[in-house]
Amino acid sequence: MTYVAGIDIGSRSTKAVLLDESRKVCGTAIVKTRPDFPGVAQEAMEQALASAGGRRDDVKYVATTGLGRYNVPFRDIQITDITCAARGAEFLFPNTACVLDVGGQSTRAIRLRDGGKVKEFKSNDKCAAGSGGFLERAAHYLEIPLTDLGSLSMKAEKPTTISSVCAVLAESEIINHVSEGQSVKDIIRGIHNSLASRSKALLSRVGLEDEVTFVGGVARQDGMVEALKQSINRSVNVSEQPDTVAALGAALLAHQRLQKLGGVKEPESFVLG
Repeated sequence: MTYVAGIDIGSRSTKAVLLDESRKVCGTAIVKTRPDFPGVAQEAMEQALASAGGRRDDVKYVATTGLGRYNVPFRDIQITDITCAARGAEFLFPNTACVLDVGGQSTRAIRLRDGGKVKEFKSNDKCAAGSGGFLERAAHYLEIPLTDLGSLSMKAEKPTTISSVCAVLAESEIINHVSEGQSVKDIIRGIHNSLASRSKALLSRVGLEDEVTFVGGVARQDGMVEALKQSINRSVNVSEQPDTVAALGAALLAHQRLQKLGGVKEPESFVLG
């Protein structure tokens, strides 16, 4: 068995996806990102291979994406995470017209054209209040596990309002809500509603259309997905592993590149997208 690999080194986690010759997903892995990008990429690759029952020699082509994509010495090609998220989303949901990618550092809205290619994209302003990082800070302040945010948000009865576009001021709003005796679940849903509202604004800037696919680790939070659905008044596609979609897209593009080369690597790395 031979594979191609996509590795997405994000600010919070590093994901790896292995595809076989028929583009079937054979192995995946998610590990915590650390400053040693080559090491964490290797760790993710090894875990994905272990889940697939393969060996390192079985991997014939490696595509990297994410903020650490330039720092993986065993890569064959490096691709932007916007390009990879678009391609992965279209592969999973072929009728995808728009992709929302909420990561730890930023939120991106992407409009697609035929074949899962990027037509246009917009990113949030450089502020944690518009990204998944704000959810981590809120969970830390509220002293609850990050993994509990989604389920608690779904139980909200009277969501609070978080209106500040600055993370520092938004945290002040959370403190005020706590001091006023607002429930944690209502505060969390207020945060999700705030992120959903900003996501809608980004999607509108690229041209909001049916259907929308939500990718990134924040898409694992049911409350955020529900808030987004209500905000854009549309159904939202979410895969079983939304945080691996960009890595999947990288693997798909690695497969495409290797096919064009006739199954033989070129002697140097290339940049795509």
